[in-house]
Amino acid sequence: MMFENILEEVGGFGPFQIGIVVLLCVPRIVLPCHFLLNNFIAASPPHRCDIGTLGAGGGGLFGNLTGEQRLTVGLPLREDGAPKSCEMFAEPQFQLLANGSAGADLPTVPCRSGWVYDNSTFAATLTTEWDLVCDRKSLIQTTSSIFFLGLMIGAVTFGFLCDKYGRKKTLLASYVISIAFGFASAFANSYVAFAVLRFITGFGLTGISINAVVLGIEWVDTRHRSCIGVIGGLSWSVGNMLLAGLAFMVNDWRTLIMVVTAPLGFAVLTWWWIPESARWLLAHGKVENAQFYLDKCAKFNKRQKVASKFKLETLSNIEKPDKSYNYLHLVKTPKMRRLTLLTGIVWFGVASTYYGISLNIGGFGLNIYLTHFIYAAVEVPAKLLIYVFLNLVGRKKCQAGTLLLTGTCIVANIFIPQGLWHVRAVVAVVGKGLSEASFTTVFLYTTELYPTVVRQNALGFNNFMSRLGVSVAPLILLLEDVWPVLPQVIICSVAIVSGLVALLLPETMDARLPESIDDIEKPRSVKKKERWTPRGGIK
Repeated sequence: MMFENILEEVGGFGPFQIGIVVLLCVPRIVLPCHFLLNNFIAASPPHRCDIGTLGAGGGGLFGNLTGEQRLTVGLPLREDGAPKSCEMFAEPQFQLLANGSAGADLPTVPCRSGWVYDNSTFAATLTTEWDLVCDRKSLIQTTSSIFFLGLMIGAVTFGFLCDKYGRKKTLLASYVISIAFGFASAFANSYVAFAVLRFITGFGLTGISINAVVLGIEWVDTRHRSCIGVIGGLSWSVGNMLLAGLAFMVNDWRTLIMVVTAPLGFAVLTWWWIPESARWLLAHGKVENAQFYLDKCAKFNKRQKVASKFKLETLSNIEKPDKSYNYLHLVKTPKMRRLTLLTGIVWFGVASTYYGISLNIGGFGLNIYLTHFIYAAVEVPAKLLIYVFLNLVGRKKCQAGTLLLTGTCIVANIFIPQGLWHVRAVVAVVGKGLSEASFTTVFLYTTELYPTVVRQNALGFNNFMSRLGVSVAPLILLLEDVWPVLPQVIICSVAIVSGLVALLLPETMDARLPESIDDIEKPRSVKKKERWTPRGGIK
């Protein structure tokens, strides 16, 4: 007897499943607030050298100058007339008061006494707190990479723990770790301490990411998996839009971290009502616990009489693994090895493309709050459209198509002149929407590709590949100093290659979830006339 048959009988999509989605909405809203937090807490406001000590030996002449005159004799100017950010004159150049030149040929030195920042937009950021500018500006993107490195390690760890100890227990552990270290990072007194705490916060948040997806998918029937995947994805978009508003209202980085972490306290309270995956319980021989949750599902979905048909003996007949599974089982057999390789490449491409676009929110003539909000808002229609196409053309074509079109948008922006910023902004927004559609698809697609016995291990591995791509994305953006369009060339190449690789994956639309590795290695042949009925089963 297959689990899909049981799930259809107790209600594969009803109040019980909707309740699970609702309970997992709050933690999923928190995820983008942390994942893209660096756009705001590490923002670099306009700055210049502090020249307060420049005229210390000038016999009082420097002190008699107005503020504007001090800037003239103390700082060289850029071509646009603004003071340079990282250079100052070694000595006051009083002759500039008379000739009004920019002093381009005069000797300069790096800033000696720190920097003065424009606090009109941000009261305090990581940049202003620890002077992450000039020769230390790479540490801004490094902060983001360190956080995503924590996500990468967490993906592997929680992927193993979830398959071994269950989805629900590890979800609680993720909540606790994320809350504790999220708040702690807001009180960091050094850059190193902050980086370490953000690493551990990212580690904890990964457990929320992968558990929320799998718990939702494993409790719904075949026909509604794409619906649940898209609804859950909309929570991410809501959180992403919310981040722009919160960052606009809270312009101090420490306070902002606490604000976006606080909702996880509510998530801990709602955790008690989240059910364990009955599919996982049956796969690990915990039949009585599985029956408890299946009865509860039937009760909520008003299928009590149907639920009574399934006794312990019936549930015990569902195929269970005769051994424990780990990451090695992803590569032990030929078809699993091929599947693991292909999905790993796709996840790397999806993540590096999405975050390569999301972390680059400047250069379109709009302030960063509005740009971030537009980038987030476009995800909503993208998710709704991808839901329609997932059920029309299938998972494989959606996955490949969204990646290839994202790469096309990035290529187009390379050739559109900088002066046409409004056109560039529109193309970038469309590319952002497509990249989000590819991310929505890959979570659902991967969950359907792998069997139950290694599904969390598979998501752990693929999340590892995803976070590897995410960790690389901020570093790719640093290559802008080498060649302005090099980051875009790299990101579009990755998107196109991963899109082509997606075409090599099998289609999973309307197929039952595989339970064992044998279902992958020796798939059951299905005639074209066979189809899933609303009550479960194939006819």
